[in-house]
This record gives sequence, structure tokens and C-alpha cells, in this order.
Amino acid sequence: MLGRYLFSIVMGTVITFTLIFVMHLLIAFGVDAISKEKTRHTLDFVRVKRNENLNVEDIQPEKPEKPPEVPPEVPPQDMDSVDPNAPTINIPPPAVNNNLDIGGPGGMNVAEGDYLPIVRVAPVYPARALSRGVEGYVDMSFTVTTTGTVADPIVLFSTSSLFNRAATRAVLKFKYKPRVVDGVPVDVPNVKTRITFKIEE
Repeated sequence: MLGRYLFSIVMGTVITFTLIFVMHLLIAFGVDAISKEKTRHTLDFVRVKRNENLNVEDIQPEKPEKPPEVPPEVPPQDMDSVDPNAPTINIPPPAVNNNLDIGGPGGMNVAEGDYLPIVRVAPVYPARALSRGVEGYVDMSFTVTTTGTVADPIVLFSTSSLFNRAATRAVLKFKYKPRVVDGVPVDVPNVKTRITFKIEE
């Protein structure tokens, strides 16, 4: 029991002296902090005046060049100076054929001959093939009708199925001069063509 009291007294004494020492240090440093001058940092702002003097001089356009001088008028020919005894040339009037009958169905003047291409429309490059960098061609077969349009397009060979629809749409827009036999247009089946798809660099 006595040992506990002695231990408590010793610990209380040590804590008391420790607190007194710490308070002494705080007071010593606190005096220096109050008496010491603090360094203050200031920022300098510089304002620049805007230059409001604008060049408002009128810009005069350049004078256009003078137009070329008008050539002098040619004086009218004096008809009184024409010699009435000058030799004349008699030219007979041309012969005119009054036959207005034109051949062909519906009054069309259709000449004999084979079918000829008139309009060939370039195909639209498929987006999927373009994004993949795929090139190729499509062999098509179709019929040229009596009106010069295309009917019954068929894909004979294709390097990629991505091109089939675009090739078919392009062929259907082709226009031809129809084949004429004995003055009558006729259908031409099994007309073949190749639609090429190539990416231009």
C-alpha cells in the first residue's frame, strides 16, 4: 500500500515538472513570435490600356480599267453606186419532197442496226466493302428491251456477294439504243457486261 503512494507521488512530481518545462518553452517561443516582424508578400497588378485607336480610314477601291474604245461604225453601202448592168447568176430553187411519211412504229424514224449503249451509270461502292478495303467485279447478264431499258438482270459471277446488289442497281439504270430488225425494235437477251469495283487512291 505504501509502495503505491510513493509511486503516485513520484509520477505526479515528474508530470508536474514536465508540464512546467513545456509551458516555459511555449512562453519563450510565443514571445519571439509576437515580437518578430512578419514578412508580407504583395502582388503587383499592372493594367494595360486597350488600344482603342482603330484605323478608320476609308479604303478606296481601285479604279476599273477603261473599257476598250468602240470601233467606228461601218458606213452604209451606197446602193446608188451599184452597176445595174452587172452580170447576174440564175440559181434554180431546190427540189422539195412533200412525202412526210416516216417509217417505224408510232411514226418513229427507226434505222436498221444493232443495239448500242447510250447511258452507263457507275455503281455506288458498298459501304461494307469500302470499309474492309474489298475490291472485285461482277459479271452480269440482262435483256435490252425494245425501249432501250434493261430487264431481268442476273449475276453470273461475283468476286464478293457484297457487290451484287450495287451492280444490279447500276445495270438497271443503263440505257441502250434498241436493236431494229425490218424497222421494228426487238428485245436482245443475254447481254453480258462486267461491273468493276476498285478503290481509287
